[in-house]
Amino acid sequence: MTVPLDYADPAKGTTRVAVARIPATAPGRRPLGSLLLNFGGPGNRGIASLAADPKAFAELGERYDLVAFDPRGVGLSSPVSCGGNQQTGDDVPEDAASQLAALRAVAQRCALHSGPVLPYIGTVNVSRDMDRIRQALGDRKLNYLGFSYGTRLGAVYAAQFPKTTGRMVLDGVDTLSEPLAEQALVSARGQQRALDNFLTWCAHQNGCVYGTNTRTAREKIEELVERLDARPLTGTDGTHFTGQDAVGAIGAALYSKTLWPDLAEALARVERDRDPAALKELGNPPEGETDDGPAKIPEDNGEAALTAVNCADDPDRSNDEATPHAIAQEIHDLEAEFRRTSPVFGPGQLMTVLSCYGRPAGTDFIRRIDRPGAPRMLLVGTRGDPATPYEWTEETARRLGSAVVIDYKGEGHTGYTASACVRGYVHDFLTGGRLPAGTRSCPAGE
Repeated sequence: MTVPLDYADPAKGTTRVAVARIPATAPGRRPLGSLLLNFGGPGNRGIASLAADPKAFAELGERYDLVAFDPRGVGLSSPVSCGGNQQTGDDVPEDAASQLAALRAVAQRCALHSGPVLPYIGTVNVSRDMDRIRQALGDRKLNYLGFSYGTRLGAVYAAQFPKTTGRMVLDGVDTLSEPLAEQALVSARGQQRALDNFLTWCAHQNGCVYGTNTRTAREKIEELVERLDARPLTGTDGTHFTGQDAVGAIGAALYSKTLWPDLAEALARVERDRDPAALKELGNPPEGETDDGPAKIPEDNGEAALTAVNCADDPDRSNDEATPHAIAQEIHDLEAEFRRTSPVFGPGQLMTVLSCYGRPAGTDFIRRIDRPGAPRMLLVGTRGDPATPYEWTEETARRLGSAVVIDYKGEGHTGYTASACVRGYVHDFLTGGRLPAGTRSCPAGE
């Protein structure tokens, strides 16, 4: 599809958005039109995600055409890039002024490699693209299932287009209002909660490397991170594996409870054999086939789009006018609270406060969403979610004003694929229009 770069000024040019559809598989039953899906991110490729696992949505796909798209700036839709990565380099002096200058240089490099679409990506414009997709599909209203970041996208669509919002389900609900520092702090708290739940589970398994005492197990994880940061392990490929590499791998494995046995085994191999291979693999799962034909998608596209969209969505993320001393003091003042919240995840989350330095301030539209007048929708929150803590489900439900909440008592990120109970509520709503009143619970493991 061809869409305007800037909806406020169409004369600035156009960009292309890639869309894919799987037709409904039970044409003999009454069709329900199209169901648009977004699998999160920001930066996730929607078309590749649906193609990788269409069976997960087979029941919905009986009566809906399943539709996926790569949001502008992502995948097959004018992908953005930072020329390889967003690292500042090891040769930058450690003083605040030099570090901030290096961050500004990274932002400039992203602009250079991304082309004209970069200033116009972000959730507000992507939601407008979604309405163009709805029109192209011939649907009177947009029926939608969004996961993680896709919940932010759905909420913004409902705020902009309440009259064309159809049946909408948001699973793994993102925040709409918290400033960056508070987002990072809540994220660290959610990750630590998920880690504690994993360690409690591990303590009840035979052979858990950290034993049966969850308090000391937590201390040993913290010691592992500190030890690997001081003395990284060397993998069979010659690369170093640091404590922060371990944090990233542990965080990735906490996304699904099905990965907990693998995480327990990987940690045992690190502790007993000083072998980081299994833990490294958890942090970098093998990718599927990526035959994109003539299109060339930069390897750093997902990371570049993640940063660009988050920066475009938040008015508080740019503090270029502050002095280097003031910014260094801000980080110093926050550090103790982040470490108290999570010695493992807090330090890394703290540094996201600077992720948008050198970029323009984002829109305040999302911050101002308040009871958009859209039809009632269904929100799913998971109690042990490490990426989108349950508190955000409650917060967003209050902001939207017309939402029904499914309180899933399980672990992992999002509930649809993990819980038959959650799927039951989702399918009842999307295929039958049945929506309960108030909050409903789904137990863990069902």
